[in-house]
Amino acid sequence: MTSSFALVAHFELHDAAAAEAFDALVEQALADIRVHEPGTLAYIVHTVPDEPLTRVFYELYEEQAAFDRHQEQPHAQYFMTESEQYISALHVTFLRADAGKGPMAN
Repeated sequence: MTSSFALVAHFELHDAAAAEAFDALVEQALADIRVHEPGTLAYIVHTVPDEPLTRVFYELYEEQAAFDRHQEQPHAQYFMTESEQYISALHVTFLRADAGKGPMAN
């Protein structure tokens, strides 16, 4: 496998109003990520059936440096700052790809 860098972020939101506001922030951030982050290979936001206050992000970057650049972007910083008011819990798991099929597999 190559030196890709990935993570899964699991967000728990306060209530339905918080989920709606959080989702709007996600849409704003995604618009900038699509245009300004060529090193971000995948940034996928999932909802969880039967858990309407849960969002799970899967993020795949070319390398650690691409993730670091993502974190420095104004839109990423704005998202994290603004979203704090809607989040009751956040758990992030950093991943290392060892085998598989996908854009970063040999």
